[in-house]
Amino acid sequence: MATFVLVHGAWHGGWCWQRVRRSLQGAGHDVFTPTLTGVAERSHLISPQITLATHVTDVVNLIRWENLTDVVLCGHSYGGCVITGVADRMADRLRAVVYLDAFILDDGQGLHDAVPPALRDAQVQAANEHGDGWRVPPIPAEFFKVNMADRAWVDAQCTPQPLATFQEKLVLRNALPPAKVTHVLATGYEHSPFPPFHDVAKRRGWKTLTIDCGHDVMLDRPTELVAMLENAAR
Repeated sequence: MATFVLVHGAWHGGWCWQRVRRSLQGAGHDVFTPTLTGVAERSHLISPQITLATHVTDVVNLIRWENLTDVVLCGHSYGGCVITGVADRMADRLRAVVYLDAFILDDGQGLHDAVPPALRDAQVQAANEHGDGWRVPPIPAEFFKVNMADRAWVDAQCTPQPLATFQEKLVLRNALPPAKVTHVLATGYEHSPFPPFHDVAKRRGWKTLTIDCGHDVMLDRPTELVAMLENAAR
C-alpha cells in the first residue's frame, strides 16, 4: 500500500479529489488532499499576503506533522508549482512525484515567469478589475472542458486565488532523480498552456503520459487517474 498527497490547482480545493481519494482509500492506500490556504473551505483566510511559499509550507507541514514517508506527491495545474517547492525541501520523504497537467518551474521562476505574457497579463487585469488588485477570479469550468455534468458544480465550488501565489518566485536547490517523476498531459481541450511543460519533462528524462480529457482529469477520468497514480507508486 502507498501514501498519496494530492495537491489541487488554482481556485480549487481538496474537494476536487473526492472521487480519486475514495477509490485509492478503497484500495487500502493512505490519501491526503489538503486545501491550500485562502481557497475553498479555507477561503475565509484569503489575503494579499498569501504567496506560493505559503502553499508550499501548507504541504510541507502536512507531511511533517503527519510524519509521512515514501509519499507519492501529485500536483494538478498550479499545484505543479507547489509540489516543485515541496519536493525541493522534502525529497527524502518522496517515493514519486506526478505533475498532472501541471506547470513546471525552474529556480528563480514563479508561475507568471513561466506562462505566456498574454496569460499573465489577463490574470493581472482580472485581479485589477474584479479583485481589488490582488484576487484573481476563477476561470469558468467550460474553458477547461470539464465534463458537462460537473461544470455547474465546479463553478460553484471554485473561489478567487491570491495573485501573489502566481507572482512569487521559487528558490530551488535540489533536483529530483528523473526516474521518480511523471508528467501527465491532458489533450482534450483547446488553448492548453501545458504542452511546453510536457516537452520540458521529456527533455529531462521524466516519464510522460497523455490522457484524452479536459483539464480537470480527476473529475473527467478518475478511474484512469487512479491507475496512473498506483503505477507511479510502484
